[in-house]
Order: sequence, then structure tokens, then C-alpha cells
Amino acid sequence: MNLKLRFRPVSHSWVALHPQPKGVIQFIAGAFFGTFGPMIFYRYLLQCLFEQGYTIILLPFNFTFNHYIEAGFLIREQYEILPELVRMASFEGYAYEAYLDDKNFSWIGHSLGCKYISLLEGFSNLPENSQERKQFIWKLLSKTSDEAQIQSVVADINILVDELTQKIDEVRQLIHAYVNRDIIINSIFIKGQESILLAPDISDTASAIRPQFLANFIDYLGLGVEPTPEETFNLIQESGLFNLLGLVCFKSDNIAKSTCQWFINTLKKPPKDFLRTLEGGHLKPLGIRLGNIVINLFDRPVIKLVQKRNLEFELYVTELLKELKKFQHEKDSKSK
Repeated sequence: MNLKLRFRPVSHSWVALHPQPKGVIQFIAGAFFGTFGPMIFYRYLLQCLFEQGYTIILLPFNFTFNHYIEAGFLIREQYEILPELVRMASFEGYAYEAYLDDKNFSWIGHSLGCKYISLLEGFSNLPENSQERKQFIWKLLSKTSDEAQIQSVVADINILVDELTQKIDEVRQLIHAYVNRDIIINSIFIKGQESILLAPDISDTASAIRPQFLANFIDYLGLGVEPTPEETFNLIQESGLFNLLGLVCFKSDNIAKSTCQWFINTLKKPPKDFLRTLEGGHLKPLGIRLGNIVINLFDRPVIKLVQKRNLEFELYVTELLKELKKFQHEKDSKSK
């Protein structure tokens, strides 16, 4: 089947609908490239994933230092798009069964986009009881944030949980109205969904603002990056999740080096089978195909044959996704 990758706007995102999807990949790109045309800058990777049988959702994000708020926007966006996938597929005569179980949804992030995925998975194990949730957040942030900041985070997360709980009911009703089918939603966040982090960058204010003294001043005013790297890493550890995580690091990448090392050394996850260390730098995932070549202005050499590019990068990503899916299936089978 000759599949053409065509994105259409849905809510605040872009969707490429596969006619026979076996699942959905929600892609969150890096800071600059994720804001200005991810469907162009990452097009070759996205085309390869699409040809593997996945509907692709490109989730945008705004440049902001408050990553709590932006992560909340991204998970709200998932529930805005979900019923639209079913409606559009039904209208086009495409298969839609894969959209009826949220375990068929996966995440791939690059650079800063990986932080948002990490936050969403970390939130997945928040206690359901609001008082216990408050205590969990206080324990998490008490060493790094003041009381006012913690209260603000608690209030925002409580509002988000309430909104998502209500939204899930609306999604169920809409999908039932569209196709008279029920949907399985296992978690209001992303628990049970595979994620692949490409060159993850969980960094501080100084990574976005130069010179250093200006970043320090912004932090002093309380306007710096939230959550900080330390808080994000604590959330990842305290969640006890990240069992379906694939990690791709690059040997010449100095931007994501410390984050990759933290995942490998501290979290002791992913298992060895789910870790790939490849040649290249931080922007290796970018690339546009023209005929039989792939162009990436930020890689060396700039022009590569499709086959060579596949062997260096895309093949590893698609195989990693297959292995994570297989791991999830075996894990679910054992739990039954």
C-alpha cells in the first residue's frame, strides 16, 4: 500500500490518519522544532512510523517555563482529539477499533518534549484521594519549593484531575454516539502506554536563557523553569512507573548527555533491551526525504541515502517500539 503522510488540523494539533491503524503515536518534538513545523523538520521519522501502521498525532506546545501547565494542556489535548479520531475514521471508512483502547496509544518525544512525557507518566501514579495527592506533592516539592509554589501546584493538579475525570465521561458518550462502541480508558494520564524518549533534555532555566547571570536572576525572581530537573527526577522515581520506557541516546550529544546518564544510572530503567546508544548528535532525529536521500542540515553528512539513514536511526526506533509493544503484551498476559 502506497501511504501518503497527510496532516490535518484537529483541535490545537495535527493528525495523520492511517486507514488501517494498529495504534496511535503521539509525538512531542523539541522546543524550537516542535513549535515551528514539526511535520516538516521530523518528516522522515514520522513517515517511517506512519508506514509501520500508526496514526500520528503531533502535539504542539508553547514556549513557557511552567512545564506543569503545558503538560496539563497536552493531556487535555489527548482527550479533545480521541473522539475526533473515531469520528473521522468512521466518516472516511477507515478502521477505528485501535482507538477504542488507550493501551494502543504510545508516546515519542525528542529533547524537551521528553520532559512533558515524563511529567505525564509521573502524574499517572498520583493518589486518587485529593488529601493523599496533596501529601504526595508536598513530599515531592518540600525541599525545593516554598509553600506558595507548592499550594499553586496542588491546586493546578487538582483542577486538572477533576477536568480529565469529567472529560473522560464526555469522550465515552461521544464515541458511543459516533459508532455505538465503548472505549477502554485505563488511566486518566498515560499509565500503561509505551513511551520512547529521543535524546531527552530535562534541564534548567540556564539551558534556555543566556547568559548565566540572567538565568540566575530569573530563578531568583521565582520565574524560572518549573518543575526543576531535581523535582522532575524525584517525580519519576516516586511514581514507580516507567516500565514501558524506551531510551535513545546519541554519542555526540552534549545537550541530553546528563539526562540520558541519569535515566541509565539512577532509574536503572529502561532494561538493557530498551536502550539504544547511536552515532550522531542531539538533532539526529530531524530529517526530510527527497527522492532516495534524506537531508538533515544538523547532521553530518548532511545528505544520506535512505537505506543508510534507516540503518543509523529509524530502524532502531521502529524496532524499539515493536519490542515495547511485545513486552507490554506479555506483561498483560501474565497479569490475567
